[in-house]
Formats: sequence, C-alpha cells, structure tokens
Amino acid sequence: MKKKVFEKFKEYHFEFRHVTVIFIVLLSFQIIVSVINKSSIQSFLGTTKEWYQKESAEEIANLSATSIELVIESINPGKVLAPEEARRLIQSFDIIFSQQQLTHNIDQLFIVIPGDSSALCIDNGKDLYNVLYEGGDRAQVTPAAGSYQEITTLYKSLEHQLKSSEKIITLLTDGQAYRIFVPFVIKGEYMGAIYMLISPDFSFISNQIISNYDETSVIYLSLITLGLMAMYFISSYTVKERDETQKILFEESEKNLKKQINYEKELVFTKRIYHTHHKAEKVMGFIKEDLRILDVNNIEEVKYRVSKYSSFISRVIYDMKWFDPPVHTIRSQIFRTDLNEVISFIVKNIFERIAAVSDSHRIVCAFDEKLPIVNINEFVVWEIIEPIIQNSIDHGGDGDLITSIKTVHYPEKGSSAILIEDNGRGIAPELLEISDQGVKKIFLESTTTHTRGDRNSGYGCYITYHMAKRCGWEIDAENLPGGGCRFTISIKH
Repeated sequence: MKKKVFEKFKEYHFEFRHVTVIFIVLLSFQIIVSVINKSSIQSFLGTTKEWYQKESAEEIANLSATSIELVIESINPGKVLAPEEARRLIQSFDIIFSQQQLTHNIDQLFIVIPGDSSALCIDNGKDLYNVLYEGGDRAQVTPAAGSYQEITTLYKSLEHQLKSSEKIITLLTDGQAYRIFVPFVIKGEYMGAIYMLISPDFSFISNQIISNYDETSVIYLSLITLGLMAMYFISSYTVKERDETQKILFEESEKNLKKQINYEKELVFTKRIYHTHHKAEKVMGFIKEDLRILDVNNIEEVKYRVSKYSSFISRVIYDMKWFDPPVHTIRSQIFRTDLNEVISFIVKNIFERIAAVSDSHRIVCAFDEKLPIVNINEFVVWEIIEPIIQNSIDHGGDGDLITSIKTVHYPEKGSSAILIEDNGRGIAPELLEISDQGVKKIFLESTTTHTRGDRNSGYGCYITYHMAKRCGWEIDAENLPGGGCRFTISIKH
C-alpha cells in the first residue's frame, strides 16, 4: 500500500512555482490562525473581565456597607453620646466615605435613606449621625438635588425589591460603570441602601496579556517564517538543480531523438527509393522497347510515350534527392493536369503492356468528362494511382480479376472522386482497423500481406497515402459487400 502511494506521488512533477504557492499558503494559514487565536483570547478576556468587574464591584460595595454597619452597631443606641465621642463617630463615618471615594474605581458613595416624600442621599458623617443619633430629624439633611435626584428616583424603583430580598442589586451603565445598591440593615432593621457608582478598570491586565501574546506571536511567526523560508530556499534550490538537470537531459534526448528521426527518415527514404527503383526499371524497359519498334509510321505515338516515360523517370530521380519534396513541386497553379488523361495513359501504356497480366487481368475505365482540371503535378498523380492498381493485381487473386477505375464529379459539393475497385479477395480485415495514429493500418509503413519475406514491401499504399495527403486529397480503403475492395480518392476543388 505504501509503495503504491509513493509511486502515485512520484507521478507529480513539482516545480518552482509549486513550492512558492505552498510557501505562501502555509504562511497565510499561519497568519490567519494567529489572528483567529488573538481574537478568541480577546473575546475570552472581555467575557472574563466583565464577570470579574461585576464581582469586584459588588465585593467592594459589600465591604463598604459592612464597615458602616459595624461602626453603627458598635454604639449602644440607648446611650447618650458625649460631644467628644460624637465627633469621633462622625469622623469615623467621614473616614469611611472619604477613603472609599479616594479609591480609583469608586466614583460615588451615598447612603440612601427613604423618607416620607423622597429619599435622602447622605455622603458625609455629620448628616448620617444626625439621622441615626439625633432623633432621626431628617429635616436637617439637605434634600437631594442634581445628580442626586437620579439616584433617589432609581432607588424608589428598586426599594421594594431591596426591602423584600435584602440582596445586592447591580445595574450596568454605559457598558462600563456599575450602579450598586446594597441593603442597609442595622440590627435586623431595614434602614435604606448604600449606593455606590463603581467603574472598575482592568484594561491594563488585558492589555498586558494581549501585549505578551503579540510578542509571543511575533516570535513564533518569525521562527515559523524563518523555518519556512529555509525550507523554501532549500526546496527552490533543489527544484532549480533538478530543472537544470532535466533541461540538460531533455536537450540530450532531443539531440538523440533528432538523430533517430533522421536515421529513420533515411531508412524510409532508402526503402522508398528501392520500392520505386523497379518501377523506373520497368519504364526504362518500355522506352527501350519503343525505340526498337520505332519507324516512320509510329514516330509521333512513340515520341509521346517516350516523353511521358522520361518525365516520370525524371520525377523518380528528383524524389531520390529529398526526404520530403517541396510542396510547390507537387501542387501549384502552373500545373494543369487532366486526371482522365493521366489514368488512361497509365492503364494503356503501363499495365496493358504487360503480357502476363493482360491474360488474367482486365482493367475497365469509366471517366466523367466533366471532371475539372487539377493543379497537381501529373507525375505525382501517377505515383498515387499506379501503386493502387498494382496492389489490386498483386493481391486480387488468381481468378478472372477485373479492376474498375471510375472518375466522378460532384458539382453541388465542389468535389470529385477517383474510385478504384476490383473483384478480388479484398483487404484483410486487420488492415482496415484504425491504428493508434488514427489511420487505417493498410496505409502505415511496412504494412503488407506478402509472405515471401520481402522486407522492402509494404510501401505502395504508404507512399500513396502520404502523396495524396500532400496534394490535399483524402484516400480511404474498404471491402465491398459482394467481394473485392475499393480505394476512394476524394478531391476538393
């Protein structure tokens, strides 16, 4: 299993840009994780701070109320206080008020005493002493005014709840300050409430934590970045070295491939020359024969045939000079070729002059007189048509073989076709299969059904296919339902 995974991984080709993308993605993910983590810590600190501020404010208010209650309960209510002792008691109250208000987070401290019409807000020892120890003469206390009015109004709305539950009530104002009402109970009797406005500030703690986290994150990110950069440069250097090595290998492979292609071209070229050599020899035999039978009566006819034969020999010799002949030597506006005339000459002056063939093989021609002139070298057409007819003779069988050559013009399609059929054995089915190159196997190099061991056979249809392709024509082969085969050359005008 591990081996398969490793082999699968080896199929992927990592390049410099891949390493760059991986580096950027890792660094981006690390920054995103750091930002998310910082946001989570800030949210946690915010929630914790809110809870702790409330608990701290309530604890301070409770301690302040307890201090005042303890001072009051330490005095016997039935005892008449001496002036000196009264001053000490008032001073104790003032110390509690002043010490609490001097605290950084405490903004206000009042003892709210309910009255007949309105509540009283007491923030000094003298007024508190007068209310508690001077017979409860509340008329001597200055009535609440200004901001005090807001406190007394708020107290009135909470008085019933404070009296019934005797529990601390905390109200959050503006998201920062806490208004705290602590029940003021003396010797089990509800006397009012101690009001405190506290603004606890613990931002210095959260700022310190965030600052430390930022320092840690910077160090961590720096180390990660340095590590990633080191990996990046090492990987980049490795990839660069690999790419340079591969480039050298590809250049060397390209040189070897060019050598191999040139070698194969030369080999194919040599075989093609060998394949066409016997045709040139056959044509030269016809020339010699025509020269022997030359007389006054047939001089024009012999001169015409010898001229055609000589031109074909020249074309064969010209083809021996090139792997791939230039296109302008194959098709050009200077060529004005009558396909019917070329095919008729090949049939009459090549195949019908062979006695051994004429006895067992007949060629029937049917030409369309409306077939347009083509701008193709007529001897290139000769090289295309002659191998197909020869293929019919060689592979048609030993019976009464008839080869039919037909030319057809389709004006509505702007095209023409040359159809070469026979009633022989047909083409082996495996040769009509499509190869990996998208071409029927009969048109591939060295494809033949010869069994005589001739290693230079199998080039007739191959040469025909490629010459037709250079002319801009299409060629196809198929077997006929009644027996035999058909080669179709499609021509676009």
